[in-house]
Amino acid sequence: MRGDQLSRQWRVLRQLEVSRNGLTANDIAEEGGVSLRTAYRDMDDLQYAGFPIFSEKEGKATRWRLMEGFRFDIPEPFTLTELLCLHLGGDLFNVFQGTVFQASQESILEKIRGMFPAETLAYLDRIRSAYQMGGGPCKDYSWCSEIIGQIHRAVADRKSIEFGYWSLQKDERTSRKVDPYKIWFYDGTIYVIGYCHLRDDIRSFVVDRINMLSVTEDHFKIPSTFSFENYIHHSFKVMQDELYGVVIRISPAWARYVGEKIWHESQRIQKLIDGGIEISFKVAGLSEICQWVLSMGPEAVVVEPTELKVLVWKKLYETLEHYHGISEDAEATEIDSSRDYGA
Repeated sequence: MRGDQLSRQWRVLRQLEVSRNGLTANDIAEEGGVSLRTAYRDMDDLQYAGFPIFSEKEGKATRWRLMEGFRFDIPEPFTLTELLCLHLGGDLFNVFQGTVFQASQESILEKIRGMFPAETLAYLDRIRSAYQMGGGPCKDYSWCSEIIGQIHRAVADRKSIEFGYWSLQKDERTSRKVDPYKIWFYDGTIYVIGYCHLRDDIRSFVVDRINMLSVTEDHFKIPSTFSFENYIHHSFKVMQDELYGVVIRISPAWARYVGEKIWHESQRIQKLIDGGIEISFKVAGLSEICQWVLSMGPEAVVVEPTELKVLVWKKLYETLEHYHGISEDAEATEIDSSRDYGA
């Protein structure tokens, strides 16, 4: 079954779910941009798949409806569409392999699957096979599944935790006591965000750098002044630091790739005469945006601030030092750098 056919039939199911009077073949054909013959075939497919759809004649027209009151024994807070989406979204939790989150998701999906007839499950599996959920690099959290479970319980019970923490920048371990406010998954990494008693401030901790964790009996309250949205508001990714105004010039070759995405909510884009763009941000810290600039090589040039220019220059200089003496090989090697990114 083709992806466009699946998408079209899925839209029909959603319309039937909210429609009081049902849909005629003309309604279905017009909405899907297909012929009447295709509309009839779609309805035959859905009925064969086991969905509780019945048809009745109204003059010369045929009208389809979902059977009234038929809910697959769905609990009251959920609709059929919501449960179907949960079923289809199971692949999203693969990034939590080996953790309490993946185990819980699998348990939910098994319960949902138990609510559907075999024909409907077969249809859903065909839909699921037409889509592929992709993602960037992620970590293997199976080794610290118990730690994640303890943090999860501490967040739910509002209990402080104590643990050893290895710093990213320094090869040293410190002992921390933290009131965990939130578990945050971002860019392939799980963080716990909360009040650090050692630093007397809200901090973010990378879960896989935590060891020797224990949940205390000390209860805490999240201050009414804490807002997760405000906490990460200026972060380019996760860093919390001094606020900088940043302007970066992007070459015409990469202007479309950069300009079509939202990299940060503060971004502003100005088109240039040569076809390039200038993109500006207000972000906390420079390390993360420095890595972003470096990832684009010569296609991105820092306009301001000077601190970011110097940081990029230092990183480039350090990188060149690793390739000292390769100039002769470079001259003899032809590299095609004209390929269209993302084409």
